Amino acid sequence: MSELPLAALHRMIKKSTGLRVSDDAAKQLGEMLEADGEKIARNAADLAKHAKRKTIVAGDIRLAAKK
Repeated sequence: MSELPLAALHRMIKKSTGLRVSDDAAKQLGEMLEADGEKIARNAADLAKHAKRKTIVAGDIRLAAKK
């Protein structure tokens, strides 16, 4: 189960498509976004550690998302 709010996921899909959204579709999107987000966060942490920082900055996230 995703930690992202179901209502926000519904809005995101509806705003981008204009279609009605089932709860199952919103939950699936949340799970997929969370999995991708965790992967990006781990890559960003590696970048921060490589730069000898203890803080992940926005640039780390952008670079990690490009990978």
